[in-house]
Amino acid sequence: MERDIAMKSKVRLEGFTLTVQDVKRSVDFYTKKLGFVCEWNAAPHFALLRMGAGTIGLLAWSEAKKEGAVKTTAKQKMAIHVELSTDDLDGLYQELKKKGVKFHTPPHDEPWERSATAFDPDGYSVELAQGRRGQKKK
Repeated sequence: MERDIAMKSKVRLEGFTLTVQDVKRSVDFYTKKLGFVCEWNAAPHFALLRMGAGTIGLLAWSEAKKEGAVKTTAKQKMAIHVELSTDDLDGLYQELKKKGVKFHTPPHDEPWERSATAFDPDGYSVELAQGRRGQKKK
């Protein structure tokens, strides 16, 4: 137990990185459609986006393969979820549809939350949940 507490003070989650085909295209999607802020733009190789305390790195496939990364399939990308939350899922859904965001599933209720799923330009799932993640609120 004491060791777990010590580890928690040493490690924190900052964000994650997605491998993308076109960094500029992905920056445009996440900033112009979803409202992320681009903190570091080194396109065409990399960009760092922020929303609140979390970050998403966008690494060009051409850079990732230099490090030995292997190509992911469309089904594998669908299984990776960028998870965001909102207090008004239905309103956000309508707003994003008007901006051209393509949704896989419209707002719907799950036993654990109300959510909708869109796809980013590379086919990664962008899951939007109402309220705090894992706390079902209508």
